[in-house]
Amino acid sequence: MNGIIFDIKRFAVHDGPGIRTTVFFKGCPLKCQWCHNPESIDRAPICIKKTSRLNGREFTDQEVIGYEISTEELLYELQKELVFMEESSGGVTFSGGEPLMQHEFLLEMLQLCRQTGMHTAVDTTLFSSWEVVSRIAQMTNLFLVDLKLMDDSLHEKYTGVSNKVILENIRKVAGLTIPMRIRIPMIPEVTTTPENIRQSIAFLSALNGWIEAVDLLPFHNTANEKYNRFHMKNQFSDKHSMKKEELSSLKEQFEKAGFPVKIGG
Repeated sequence: MNGIIFDIKRFAVHDGPGIRTTVFFKGCPLKCQWCHNPESIDRAPICIKKTSRLNGREFTDQEVIGYEISTEELLYELQKELVFMEESSGGVTFSGGEPLMQHEFLLEMLQLCRQTGMHTAVDTTLFSSWEVVSRIAQMTNLFLVDLKLMDDSLHEKYTGVSNKVILENIRKVAGLTIPMRIRIPMIPEVTTTPENIRQSIAFLSALNGWIEAVDLLPFHNTANEKYNRFHMKNQFSDKHSMKKEELSSLKEQFEKAGFPVKIGG
């Protein structure tokens, strides 16, 4: 089976436990205004023009973002890093984009990784049907779940979709035995507001299940170069990258509610 990805990041240390290889799937049903992987939104490979200058001459070339790969080819790439995964209790993380958009390809990869003994994590918004989520849950070792905004109208404003399916799937996954980490992007004046923090804590505290930890992910503006390169508008280009110290008070609020908290992935 073939899928479409746009990058393989080796020696990743922020996408789950240990040293990991992160595979970035192409395609996402959300259009988060602060997205740091804007090239991931469109599922199809995209071509962009690259212009360079040398000795006063200008050269134009094309770069293709995204490519088709088979499960066998991807497994071969992952097995190259197996020794690092084993020595560090790491594994492979499937990210994106939204990997659940290619759930059949993802499911086959999870099955192959399990047969090879690799620890797997799926970094997801859970914006999918429960049928898909439950099938993936049976095959992965860890869910890394994005929780962005609790207010449905604000969620739709900033991501383009309602959060109702997402919240319901989080409730259901929490009732399973699979470990789940909640990852909240800390977007200045959007997700960091007192009301959103209060509602997020209340929602997570009411879950009938177990949350392994909460990760507060500081906003960073390093994607500015990408937006320029892909000729896309960055609606958060004027926001500064957040420092970990700026999130210490928010971290304390989640800890007081009983959650293990980490700043960063």
